[in-house]
Amino acid sequence: MDVLLAAVLTGLAVGGLVSERNADWPDVLLVVLTTAPVALRQRAPVVTSLVILAALAGWGLLDSAAGDIPVGGVGVLLALFTVAVLRPRWVAAAVFLVALIVTIAFVRMTGGAGWPELSQAALVLIGAWVLGEGTRRWGRRLERAAAESAQAVADERVRIARELHDIVAHHMSVVALQSGLAEYVIDTDLPTARKAIGAVGDASREALLEMRRLLDVLRVDHATDPDYSPQPGLAALDVLVERARSAGLPVEVVVSGPVRPLPPGPDMCAYRVVQESLTNVLKHAGHARARIELEYGESTLTVKVADDGVSPARPVAVTSHGIRGMRERAELYGGVLTAGPARDGGFAVVARLPMPS
Repeated sequence: MDVLLAAVLTGLAVGGLVSERNADWPDVLLVVLTTAPVALRQRAPVVTSLVILAALAGWGLLDSAAGDIPVGGVGVLLALFTVAVLRPRWVAAAVFLVALIVTIAFVRMTGGAGWPELSQAALVLIGAWVLGEGTRRWGRRLERAAAESAQAVADERVRIARELHDIVAHHMSVVALQSGLAEYVIDTDLPTARKAIGAVGDASREALLEMRRLLDVLRVDHATDPDYSPQPGLAALDVLVERARSAGLPVEVVVSGPVRPLPPGPDMCAYRVVQESLTNVLKHAGHARARIELEYGESTLTVKVADDGVSPARPVAVTSHGIRGMRERAELYGGVLTAGPARDGGFAVVARLPMPS
């Protein structure tokens, strides 16, 4: 496109020169150099500008009666505009100063020394510079918007990965424990085996339901999907606790302070912390009891999940994927999370989330 533009401008400049008088080759060469370098303006904007300005100065010096700037100075304006778009502000200012000096000198050499002509030339150059600066800022804003959009997509992928991890890890832990119990007692205690198999079915169906809700977020066509159920929060804590109890884990729940609703994000975060912690107890604590404490403070919700497990095979590393995911989730909503061995044995996870007063 720049090559075509340069060819058109050069043709107009040479055609105008030839139609006005009999020009020799230096005249034609200088006129060509005031427009032809536009073809390279995006690759070397500063060099292009200097070549055009040098040719314009030479054109004025060669023949003081040359008349107007070739093609109305479009080559100079395009070069200055491109420098303002592609180069730092101080470089554009330096090129503008050179262009202003050359243009004023050309106007004076060609007989247009009045203030109206000089002012008009200066205003036109300032307009090209300001337009280029505005275009550069607009491009920067588009780049920032694209970067923010890409970051938002990456954050959403991380959130979906955490949600899938929480759902799969919790429900599959229940399925594994209950199916193992059913296999162990099916020949000796049929009612217990049936109860365990029922718990497996309930956990499997709930896992599928939650995964479908989560994956529906990624679908483009929601017009035929009537399921807009919200993500789980502390209101569903009783169901989560009953599921853990049915899996063989004794769970105690203690709530202190005036209970009040949380924003959707922190509410889901608190639920996921409890869910992941109970899953870890089921997987690693052996024969243990769990205690969930919810403390509603003036500006903070404290969620603590502790157990008294003493399994020697229990990992004590606090950098596992589950704990790291809980910590990142809490930090996402302005909270903090700690996890580690408790003083009286077992393991404790404590999350503190800000909440409106």
